[in-house]
Amino acid sequence: MKTKNKLLLLAGSVAVFAVFATAGSSEDASENLYTVSQHPGMNNDFTKAAESTINGVVSIKSFATPRQRGYSGGGEDFFNDPFFDFFFGNPYGGGGQQPRRRQQQPRNSEESQQPLGLGSGVIISADGYIVTNNHVIDGAERLEVTLNDNRQFNATVVGADPNTDLALIKIDAKELPVIPMGNSDVLKVGEWVLAVGNPFGLTSTVTTGIVSAKARSISSATNGRPMGLESYIQTDAAVNPGNSGGALVNLNGELVGINTAIYSQTGSYAGYSFAIPTAIVTKVITDLRQYGTVQRAFLGISYTPLDAKSAKEKGIKDLVDGLYVESVNDRSTAMEAGLQKGDVITAINGNPTHNSAQLLEQVARLRPGDKVSITFVRDGNKKTVTATLYNSQGSTKMTQASTISDLGCAFKTLDEETRRQLKINGGLQVSGLKDGKFKSNGIKDGFIILDINNMKVSSVDDVEKIYNAIIKSTDDHVMFITGIYPTGKKMYYAVDLND
Repeated sequence: MKTKNKLLLLAGSVAVFAVFATAGSSEDASENLYTVSQHPGMNNDFTKAAESTINGVVSIKSFATPRQRGYSGGGEDFFNDPFFDFFFGNPYGGGGQQPRRRQQQPRNSEESQQPLGLGSGVIISADGYIVTNNHVIDGAERLEVTLNDNRQFNATVVGADPNTDLALIKIDAKELPVIPMGNSDVLKVGEWVLAVGNPFGLTSTVTTGIVSAKARSISSATNGRPMGLESYIQTDAAVNPGNSGGALVNLNGELVGINTAIYSQTGSYAGYSFAIPTAIVTKVITDLRQYGTVQRAFLGISYTPLDAKSAKEKGIKDLVDGLYVESVNDRSTAMEAGLQKGDVITAINGNPTHNSAQLLEQVARLRPGDKVSITFVRDGNKKTVTATLYNSQGSTKMTQASTISDLGCAFKTLDEETRRQLKINGGLQVSGLKDGKFKSNGIKDGFIILDINNMKVSSVDDVEKIYNAIIKSTDDHVMFITGIYPTGKKMYYAVDLND
């Protein structure tokens, strides 16, 4: 045991060390002598990487009025949700609890705004573009960015993607220090990495660790709660609240990931952290900058991961991993490729798909219209086919960022007399109808919206929140509207928000 302790202390601090067997004669010991030398070019000096990256990481504070804070499709209790501890940036500490403020304050007044969250961001261009996590900026009315030299700027949101938990923001500045984009594909398990961010508001904090795993899914750690796209770099670099949106860099000082989540029962670091790989980051921020929204492609299948037990149950031989196709959607890439129920997908574009995370990552890099090769096994025979990727609507059309103005109308609050005559408690009336999604779906001026997707509506804020939640959802982007005309006629409409 003493020899083992010495080994742990000396590893990494000397070029050559020896390991001896702890039992047997001296002759036995000499036969079990091994020498291990470090690679002569190995770089274990973290100082250069740290010095070159700390100026490229910023602190991001988000602000909102207390009445609106925390809305993310989940209502007022977002901060009190224990799941929020899984993420970073809670300004009220690791417990996820915030003071309950009941007093009403003026909306959109900077004086009335309170801190919503604290996180980090990475400067990716000298003219002020910064990438961070969506959950760092979500629900904010104002964003304040502080550089490492203590200069402060208000930031605007260029675009955000809840599915990958990434956001692109912009500050009005020039000649900023930039962290160069690295290639997460060449990152190896066991490789040294540095996490750079602002944990607990402590600016320019650098921690180090190794890559523990790649293409990691963490749904099991969140009791199955969906986390959107899951294909994380797992590390043991210490990260804490405030690190979210910060940089994960290699020893060359190149960005290889955006720190996003930790696995913790307390809200503070407990040994595991997760970062979005730059292979995904690069594609998402390019889409946000160019289109304002992510161009998302789909294979169009439902599947289950294969393991030894399920392979035996399904009568599959010579395979114990891969993705077992349960069904194929109409008008999909998978249908064009000829996939069938019972096929086992083993690779996308030549990259193995041992698990769901690996498949999702490969598809997330591509846009509708791109070609994709799919390798699968059917009845023991391996095949590779090439097909065109489609969006959720079964086309290759690029989409633009959608806003509530696309509905093509204004809204008017109902007076008490109208509500009494129609015997309704709430509602919001459509007015000033022009060309847009409402008109194209048959809605007419004067129509009174009672609920959208089973949620009551009584103000423009209600419509905007529901609209944004639908757009952010990975499900079909459809408004199911129940309402009534002033004549008393009740009507139902389904408004497709897709282009």
